[in-house]
Amino acid sequence: MFMGVLSVHVKHLQFNWSGRKYNGLLILIHNNTDVPTSVQQWDTFFEAANASGMFRGGSEIANRELLGKKTIPNICHAIGGFMRFETDDKPALLALLEQHPVVLQGGSLELCEMPVT
Repeated sequence: MFMGVLSVHVKHLQFNWSGRKYNGLLILIHNNTDVPTSVQQWDTFFEAANASGMFRGGSEIANRELLGKKTIPNICHAIGGFMRFETDDKPALLALLEQHPVVLQGGSLELCEMPVT
């Protein structure tokens, strides 16, 4: 599971990976590891993420409240947290994410581009 929250000053950076401008990247952290993550893994990852200059914060996701009239699956069962990154160096970000505790323990991350709207 996602442990800890770090907040950092967010600066606005726009980058272009595929012809579109993006304000940042959202990483969705899935609750699907083969074995639990450790505090040591999180500490090591957060140290690397902060040193990278790409990390812009994140949080664990807990309870939810549904608004609207349609019933939908509770994503809080599948998604344990999120992280934000800003970079125009996708290979560097992917290399950093290979060190993510969820990935190290066999789980999944989703990398979602956030286009300028």
